Amino acid sequence: MNRIRIFTVLVLAITVGGGLALATYNYIQNAPVKTVSIPTQPVVVAATDLDLGTELHQEDLRIVQWPANAVPQGVFGNPADVVGRGLIMPAIENEPILPMKLASKEAGSGLPPVIPPGLRALSVRVNEVIGVAGYVLPGTRVDVVATASPNESRGDTTSKVVLTNVQVLAAGTKIEQKSDKSQPEPVTVVTLLVTPEEAERLSLASTEGKIQLALRNPMDQSAPVTPGVRPAGLLGTPAKTTPIRMAAMSRRVSAPVPVTPVAAPEAAAPTVEVIRGDKRVQEIVR
Repeated sequence: MNRIRIFTVLVLAITVGGGLALATYNYIQNAPVKTVSIPTQPVVVAATDLDLGTELHQEDLRIVQWPANAVPQGVFGNPADVVGRGLIMPAIENEPILPMKLASKEAGSGLPPVIPPGLRALSVRVNEVIGVAGYVLPGTRVDVVATASPNESRGDTTSKVVLTNVQVLAAGTKIEQKSDKSQPEPVTVVTLLVTPEEAERLSLASTEGKIQLALRNPMDQSAPVTPGVRPAGLLGTPAKTTPIRMAAMSRRVSAPVPVTPVAAPEAAAPTVEVIRGDKRVQEIVR
């Protein structure tokens, strides 16, 4: 009897629970859907990843509807406002095109608009050794070591750091570093970002001697001043004593040499020469 009662209660509970679940499901399905409208604004974004110095074309851009309350300041709503301008900063896909990333309309595209005001881009010829085995890439920083002789004498040849913490603007014809920064890329020309004064020193160093690039840690901002090194100092040989020049010796004042008085010779007595045959005799006249 008890078993029948328990079975009846269980069947009743399942039936009531299933009915309530079905009713709840039908209510949710038939409930009206509330649509929340968020105001949006058209924003010009990058259609793909764009490198530094890229000239923007229509196919590089697209318009998305951006929430009006979260629109970045200065965005463009019409692609025609940015077509033909160059990027001075890289952009990734779906990133809004902002004025700070664009060069002026007169600057064009490529390398020139990337150069900050007051600085210059100067290229130097390199090889695998000078370019640190291909690890000198756009965005890295280097020191420039010059080796030259001021008077064409091998003994006076000096190596010295002439520029420190110089930014590499381009490697070859590329001004954008690859995503894999550990991958070397041998190039024959490196473009450095320098001031006009540094451009003069770098140009003189590359024409009058040899230059070497020393790769730096980008977090190291120090600029140590070095005295330079010569072959004698490199090998630990003492410098030769400079000989005294004759011109310097001639300027010295010599001490006066004491003069010893010499007695005047006595006057000779008058003599007479007497000839006797083949003999001549001189006799003193007293």
